[in-house]
Amino acid sequence: MHDLHIYQSLWAMELRRPDGVEHELETAFEMVAQAAFDGMAIDLGASDMASAYATRSQFTRFGLDCMINAFPQTIDGLKPVFDMAHDFDAKLVNIIGQVMPFTVTEAADVVRTWMEQAQHAGVEIQFETHRNCITNDLFFTLQLMDAVPEMPICADLSHFVVDREFRYPLSEVEQEWMHKILRRAGSFQGRVASREQIQLQLDFPQHQKWVELFKDWWLAGFRYWQARAQPDARGLFLCELGPPEYAITGADGFELSDRWLEALQIKQWAEQLWIQAQTDVQTGTP
Repeated sequence: MHDLHIYQSLWAMELRRPDGVEHELETAFEMVAQAAFDGMAIDLGASDMASAYATRSQFTRFGLDCMINAFPQTIDGLKPVFDMAHDFDAKLVNIIGQVMPFTVTEAADVVRTWMEQAQHAGVEIQFETHRNCITNDLFFTLQLMDAVPEMPICADLSHFVVDREFRYPLSEVEQEWMHKILRRAGSFQGRVASREQIQLQLDFPQHQKWVELFKDWWLAGFRYWQARAQPDARGLFLCELGPPEYAITGADGFELSDRWLEALQIKQWAEQLWIQAQTDVQTGTP
């Protein structure tokens, strides 16, 4: 039976409060380990290499696996990331590629080049659906996936909800676009968005329709993944609730909700949905 490994984002452990209060690095890792996450994700868009390497001992101390989110700005920009992946024994490198060709044909060449580099380096990669990168737009990404059928996807659907400004409820055609991403997804990221906001508070009543939509998508993605995965494969899910200005703040500069508690809530939902997906796949439930 497939296992689900759930990671927390190190970037998401930042508070960025107006009073300057922050978690110590050790405290952040201890919180994540005590909450029974399987790993921590390093975000190289929010940290330089030197700062990232400073966390290495914490992964070992707290027994957490590593995932890396990389933002290469050149074709050769992944090489030091792959070295780092080996040093940290990273289970996955998510690429948010800052090389952004204008045409699908050019983008396909970039994707294939990065895939070849990863294969040569012996590092597992996926291409994260993300704004301001090679997968910036849903339509462009769908065409890119058709051009490169072997292109592995990390599904962070929050970016496409904002990108396309989807109205609720989505049409059947719009749902099919999103499910095409989900059917290709090798891993998933946990954040709830609306057509106007990248990151919503989970317990506000006005946000519940979006919360339920994302939970439906995660369940569908889990079903697709489990139905095609090898018996010894391991599912990956990253809770990634970013600090301000991702997180919405009030006039005083403080957040409107507790992101740590929300990360724990998403973790619980993912665990429950994973079990439901297992049952659905076993019983043939669509």
